[in-house]
Amino acid sequence: MKNFGLIGASGYIAPRHMKAIKNTNNNLLVALDNFDSVGILDSYFPNADFFTEFERFDRHVSKLKYEKNISLDYVSICTPNYLHDSHIRFALRQNANAICEKPLVLNPWNIDGLKEIEEDTGKIVNTILQLRVHPSIIELRNKVKKEKSDKKYEVDLTYITSRGKWYMRSWKGDIKKSGGIATNIGVHFFDMLHYIFGELQENIVHESSDTMAAGFLEYENARVRWFLSVDYEDIPDEIKEKGQRTFRSITVDGKELEFSDGFTDLHTRSYEEILSGNGFGLEENRVSIETVSDIRNASPIGPKG
Repeated sequence: MKNFGLIGASGYIAPRHMKAIKNTNNNLLVALDNFDSVGILDSYFPNADFFTEFERFDRHVSKLKYEKNISLDYVSICTPNYLHDSHIRFALRQNANAICEKPLVLNPWNIDGLKEIEEDTGKIVNTILQLRVHPSIIELRNKVKKEKSDKKYEVDLTYITSRGKWYMRSWKGDIKKSGGIATNIGVHFFDMLHYIFGELQENIVHESSDTMAAGFLEYENARVRWFLSVDYEDIPDEIKEKGQRTFRSITVDGKELEFSDGFTDLHTRSYEEILSGNGFGLEENRVSIETVSDIRNASPIGPKG
């Protein structure tokens, strides 16, 4: 049984981490969040210590270590994107491995800094790249690798997850904190594309705004047209008529890639891989982080090409 700490306990994604820690028969000792709406802890680890101030959380972790000889083996990080780098550094300084939600960091050079701390501490940074452990994605990747050809698959990626007015007023609507639309809702898709279709060769941005982005990516084995949005008005009419607010579609050579099923336990599966030494580390994040960083800083060329 490993000892875990959790930073960002009140967020949307945190319960998936709590469930994964419990399902892998480990223990959550301590959790931190600025907000105290964390009753979900009772469903998984009612005895976990909880703090709303980082300083008291830091002090408690140190007291566990030096007064009770209890150390954290892992720190799970579910905080806003711009805080990931700092919280990963905290985990490594505590001589614990880190498990961080995507995106790992906002900029490629942050990866270089974390590698230095990894080398100094001997601890590892792991990332939740859950699509890499999805059976349908693994099957397609194996198919592409098996063919070993120069074929370019034609891929269309559309992901519209409509958000209310709160979105732009939260940290997610601040590009300096979230990294923008492509980073916040698209980074795991860009990682998936690289994972399946190989090295990225071209990255063109056609449109970009606070709520939408669209562009073209070319990989070793694919040409990808992508569109991401949090605007309800972009939802197709037939989806609206069903009362749904999210639309996701990935087609490969005109055939829909079905991976809606199997999402429920991908975090638990990711934890199992991490605990067995097969997690996804810093370098495995580099291409996707470079991709979204370039998208963020690109000058859109408009609807042409």
